Amino acid sequence: MRDLKSSEMVTSPCHGVVEDISIQINSRVYEWESLFTIKTDEGHRETVTIGLSGTVDSLEVQVDEEVVPGMVLAYIKEDIVVSGSD
Repeated sequence: MRDLKSSEMVTSPCHGVVEDISIQINSRVYEWESLFTIKTDEGHRETVTIGLSGTVDSLEVQVDEEVVPGMVLAYIKEDIVVSGSD
């Protein structure tokens, strides 16, 4: 069983429907990489990113699922190694 308490939550910024999921469980993600695309109730597309690198611990939503602001989309286990750029 995964320890989701040590993972960072990725949450929905808006009301809408999950249109695309760009990640998979156990896949590696990088800072500001596109993780999800949500089609808002107004018809706009919102890209969900996170400011950390790590490994996907779990996906909490599926394509075509309705979401609300603050709803957990995924958990990412952050890398301990600090990386960055100038």
